[in-house]
Amino acid sequence: MLFFRRKSGVSASARKGSGAKRAASHDSNHDDADLAGDSRRITLSLSRAGRFAAMLARSRASVVIQVSDLLAGMYISDWEHLSQYWEEEDLEHVEELLRKFCQISPQRWNSWIELYDREFRYGEGEKPWRGKKRDARRIVHGAGDPLQKSVALEDVLRQAEQIAPHYDRDGDRKLPILTTEAVLLCITHSYGTEISRSLAFSGIDTARLEKDALFPRRAPLV
Repeated sequence: MLFFRRKSGVSASARKGSGAKRAASHDSNHDDADLAGDSRRITLSLSRAGRFAAMLARSRASVVIQVSDLLAGMYISDWEHLSQYWEEEDLEHVEELLRKFCQISPQRWNSWIELYDREFRYGEGEKPWRGKKRDARRIVHGAGDPLQKSVALEDVLRQAEQIAPHYDRDGDRKLPILTTEAVLLCITHSYGTEISRSLAFSGIDTARLEKDALFPRRAPLV
């Protein structure tokens, strides 16, 4: 049984065409999880993941974003891409694993995915949210102090800085550009943590992930 479900019947090209421009403009000015900070840049896809990571943290009244929050945000916003690092027969197990770490009920998890589909894929971000998404609306637009990153999450991001193959210029400084592949690789290599051990046993193709993180075929979109 799959706990997490996405809408079917819509082609990837159609989804990109309907939501890509809105998503890019929406994300370029929003880094709710403050993943970039002062020492790095992040891609648009990682920015989307960070927004959902912040939402998930706020949904449990936390002032700290955990590694599991970002992992969940990466799943919600970029699973069609990241799922290539597992065999088809392992995907159901991986999704159950993510649900376990993120401690989200199937109903709440599905509401996040539907929210993502409406906000970023189908260009409906300006329409009011009703019903079960009302709590998510308060999370996104509500006031409050910025969330802090956990020590473990900051450590993962700093590891990703060390392996980033692309940089951006800020005056005399070279700022590494973090991608979802690089961050996922560093989460997987966070030896000694329960998440890293579970990902290793999940069947993730670390060799392919490492190749894409260290030697990407195209420049990152920031």
